[in-house]
Amino acid sequence: MKPVIAVVGRPNVGKSTLFNRLTKSRDAIVADFAGLTRDRHYGDGRLGDREFIVIDTGGFEPTAETGIVREMARQTRQAVAEADAVIFVVDVRGGLSAQDHDIADYLRSSGKKVLLAANKAEGMSESPLLGEFFELGLGAPHPVSAAHGQGIRSLLEAALADCPAAPEDDAVEEGAAIRLAVAGRPNVGKSTLINTWLGEERLVAFDLPGTTRDAIHVPFERQGQRFELIDTAGLRRKGKVFEAIEKFSVVKTLQAIADANVVLLLLDATQGVTDQDAHIAGYILDSGRAVVLAVNKWDAVDDYQRQTLQRSIEQRLAFLKYAPLLHISAKRRQGLGPLWKAIAEAHASAVRKLPTPVLTRLLQEAVEHQAPKRAGMFRPKLRYAHQGGMNPPIVVIHGTSLDHVTDAYKRYLEGRFREHFKLVGTPLRIEMRSGRNPFDPK
Repeated sequence: MKPVIAVVGRPNVGKSTLFNRLTKSRDAIVADFAGLTRDRHYGDGRLGDREFIVIDTGGFEPTAETGIVREMARQTRQAVAEADAVIFVVDVRGGLSAQDHDIADYLRSSGKKVLLAANKAEGMSESPLLGEFFELGLGAPHPVSAAHGQGIRSLLEAALADCPAAPEDDAVEEGAAIRLAVAGRPNVGKSTLINTWLGEERLVAFDLPGTTRDAIHVPFERQGQRFELIDTAGLRRKGKVFEAIEKFSVVKTLQAIADANVVLLLLDATQGVTDQDAHIAGYILDSGRAVVLAVNKWDAVDDYQRQTLQRSIEQRLAFLKYAPLLHISAKRRQGLGPLWKAIAEAHASAVRKLPTPVLTRLLQEAVEHQAPKRAGMFRPKLRYAHQGGMNPPIVVIHGTSLDHVTDAYKRYLEGRFREHFKLVGTPLRIEMRSGRNPFDPK
């Protein structure tokens, strides 16, 4: 699983700037919980070949007992509980404060690996001002500048030093178990669906959001194909006590999605499509995982609700229009046969081999049917294509002036490739690589 790094500290020390630096300005996933004023922000980061999840938090006051500050402190405690390593950000120029001591006391008692990041230290890597932060008892501070990117790499290397590397993907091996993650909001019926598949009460299912306490991995075999079912409803870790509204660990879902070959995104017919559904769907798309949409509790709504839900899915999840949509009832075992068929097709599409001659022929036919728009004096020339990877499939197109190919034209090409290879349930990525101009003096 991807390691998790939480960024904590008092207000205005540069936590969000560091978060943006670690995620390289990728759009963070926001976990929206009803009744919470300040939310944790989640994003992906990469150091070389290593990927990780970063959690940004609000200003932390461990001793706060009332108001918004108390809610923010709860959010930060949840982030610390989910993390493999914690980066405690302090302000070198502002100096040490009593609040920093309170946070350090809490982090020492948490038992987590903690790294002290002395931010705003541009040009101050050997400044005597760093000496006072040894008082916190968290080891030597790492002088960094989140705004300028100084010291970030060494800080990340230290944070990831003891974290296990993610296992290599074995999705394309013949006979390998397909990792199927069942994702969705709390109480949409994930555990009930897995119990129905297994034919036994293997997972605790109860009519209360947040019943599942961790990501559960269950081996399963169907018609000779081995699966590893992952219930992603993960809660806070055992031994940690939080309010019921906080008992949904977004980190567990993100990790399970990243490790899966296929993700089954469950929606609740009685609740419609919420912001949280859209955030999870966005992360699935960003991770490049094959996906199947299933609307559970379909038997519990009338025709008007079904029509409204259908429109909501088309509008809010339009970016997953390539994913098959099925209507099921986990309790009544309705629609489960077609669901398995859709899962198998999505996985087959994700690992399908796309021959170079066929891709090149399709590319040339597409260009003959509709050429790319001219950009200034030049028109992009698309010469040939080949497969650059799978799970998700990647099509690499070579030619000249390809920087000017529009997104609309890429979608047009994607549609042609999808139609021919019958790709369903998997994203298809298109990369453009322009050849060097021999007459360019550079």
